[in-house]
Amino acid sequence: MIPAMPATASTARQASVSALRFGRVAAMGAVAALIVFAGVWGSWGTAQHVMLTKGRERGTVRVTECAGDVCDGPFTPTSAGARARARVEIENSVAVRAGTTYDVVLKPGGGDAVRSGPAGILFAWVPLGGALLLASVVVAGGMRLVRAAWVLGLAGAGLLTATFVVLQ
Repeated sequence: MIPAMPATASTARQASVSALRFGRVAAMGAVAALIVFAGVWGSWGTAQHVMLTKGRERGTVRVTECAGDVCDGPFTPTSAGARARARVEIENSVAVRAGTTYDVVLKPGGGDAVRSGPAGILFAWVPLGGALLLASVVVAGGMRLVRAAWVLGLAGAGLLTATFVVLQ
C-alpha cells in the first residue's frame, strides 16, 4: 500500500469541489447581476424623464378621464418654454386617479406625461426594487452570501415601501 494515494485522491476531490463551488458562485453572480441590470434598464425608460428635467416641459395635468391603460387631461405648463395643451396622456396605474391634479414632465416629441417630484422618481424606480428583491434570493441561495442578500433585499423592500407610502 502506498501512503500517498489517499492524500492525492483527497486533494483531487478537494480541487474539484472548489472548482464546482467557484463555478456555482460565478454563475449565480452573473444571474444576480443580470437581474439587477434588467431592473435598472426597465426603470431608466421612465426615470430619465423624471430625473433629468432640464429642457423638458414641466407642468401639471388634471386627469379628467381614464380608459384602458391611459388617463388624459389638460396640461398646464409651469416651466419656461412649455406650452399649454388641451390633452396629454399619463399611464393609468394605481398612482393616478380621475379628478386629481399631478405634477408631470412631458416626454419629448409627444403628448405623453410622467409623474415628477419625489413620487414620480420613486415610482419610476419600482422595477429596480423588484429586481433587488429577486436578486437577493439568488445571492442567498446560489452564492450563499447571506449578508449581501439581506442588503439587497432590504434595499428593494425599502424602495417599494417608500414608493407605496409616497403614492398614497
